[in-house]
Amino acid sequence: MLTHSNEATRPSRVVILGAGGFVASATHRRLDELAVPVLALPRAALDLTDRASVARLVELLRPEDTLLFVAANAPVKNEAMLLTNLRMGAAVCDALQRVPVRHVVYISSDAVYADSQKPLTERSCAQPGSLHGVMHLAREVMLANAYGGALCFVRPTLIYGPADPHNGYGPNRFMRLAALGEDIILFGEGEERRDHVWIDDVTRVVTRVVLQGSSGVINVAVGEVVSFSDVAKLATRLMGTGTQVRSSPRVGPMPHNGLRPFDVSGLLEAFPDFRCVEVPEGLEKVRDAYRSSR
Repeated sequence: MLTHSNEATRPSRVVILGAGGFVASATHRRLDELAVPVLALPRAALDLTDRASVARLVELLRPEDTLLFVAANAPVKNEAMLLTNLRMGAAVCDALQRVPVRHVVYISSDAVYADSQKPLTERSCAQPGSLHGVMHLAREVMLANAYGGALCFVRPTLIYGPADPHNGYGPNRFMRLAALGEDIILFGEGEERRDHVWIDDVTRVVTRVVLQGSSGVINVAVGEVVSFSDVAKLATRLMGTGTQVRSSPRVGPMPHNGLRPFDVSGLLEAFPDFRCVEVPEGLEKVRDAYRSSR
């Protein structure tokens, strides 16, 4: 749950670590629209895997800054990637101990939660079943131990949007394949159901957290689950390129036992006027973005 600062004022500057990434660049654009000063630090400007990054970050940070930590080598697929990400987290923690900034916002993931057939909330058991979730939870603990100021963990579920670089299974891949007129191959029948969140809704939450100096934990999800099969069919209908949706033999267990629901009452309590767009509207936005880029 979130606590908003009673003394929240417009941040004098937001420092974005990992500024070249999907979520970070979209958040940067939104902050620019609001005329919030930003120091964008993509990997080319600050490589957190380099030992020298700590001293460099200490030089750059100011006590009055808001630090938005989005940098990650993700998704984490093996132990080497896990250790790399933990070294990055350690570098940030080291810098924060030397320069304790005004506010820290960490973009985590719903992967920190244990599987559950019941809707997940911010109070749900944090017991990740993947290395990706382990990485994010470990970083959260590291930050909480190293930094005693206003600290917020933002945990979005599966994010989709036209500029996502990962091409992960789900809305991003399905819309790209449909745009090309290529067939969509489902895992099994695509029967597992997930919550999918539009990138702009994530950035709207992150921006509000930044502007209100919020502390605590907040999930970002729609509150409705949609099967991958339904997402694929919707993608083909929206793109209108004749793409076919086909099933394939499933290899291995179904992720999250086929269901990953969310209770979004925490999000609505924190921001009563906020609503995430549902998947059909979000995919229409993706389609429109594809068309405008042609």
